[in-house]
Amino acid sequence: MTGNPVRYTIKEWPTAERPRERLATLGPHALSPRELLAILIEMGTRASGDHPARSALDLAGDLLHHFRRGDGSPSLRRIMTASVAEICAVPGLGPAKATKILAALELGRQAVEEARPERDRVGVPGDVYQRMRFAMRDLPHEEFHVLLLNTQNHIMRDLQITRGTLDASLVHPREVFRPAIAEAAASIILVHNHPSGDPTPSAEDRAVTRQLRAAGQTIGIEVLDHVIVGEGRYVSFVEAGLLDA
Repeated sequence: MTGNPVRYTIKEWPTAERPRERLATLGPHALSPRELLAILIEMGTRASGDHPARSALDLAGDLLHHFRRGDGSPSLRRIMTASVAEICAVPGLGPAKATKILAALELGRQAVEEARPERDRVGVPGDVYQRMRFAMRDLPHEEFHVLLLNTQNHIMRDLQITRGTLDASLVHPREVFRPAIAEAAASIILVHNHPSGDPTPSAEDRAVTRQLRAAGQTIGIEVLDHVIVGEGRYVSFVEAGLLDA
């Protein structure tokens, strides 16, 4: 047999090549996404039948190749929003490894979010986008959230109302305003994402906004805005002059 044998475990690699030792010596910033994922995967797969052995680094590369952007480049963000089952579709990755990977990526996301105060004050629509973009921009499905605000426009709570295609029949005013009334919110802001990346409001988006605006006026809790999160940009109904349209 010619060539170098596939090293099944990280421990079998030369010390200088081991991602874990490289991280300890050089720091995590010195490692590529593939190497960082290999640390989480830890063990590869042994040869079986016609299938050759795959190292942890090989599996990390397979995972990045599986979750690519439209231009073919690997995307950690696509992995982060994948389900356990979708990650397990990569040969050699089972539920234990999939959950470990998702947990690590979620920790990273929460670390980014930790820097912001829990009770943000909303001054302009861009504040809403900055708060919500990391949680919503990469979702493969639509989510509709409501931000409850006090009289000083501080966010009291972020509530997810629906998950899936936005539809006026699903976003019922009682589901939106019941918690707003219970928590004595002074006003609310509607937020949802477009998985396509294009935040241009649809006819359904406008219909939902009109319905909830009317309900809020009746109850006495104002709908201040509806912000749609896209890829690197957003649309605010207030800024676009659509709130009263």
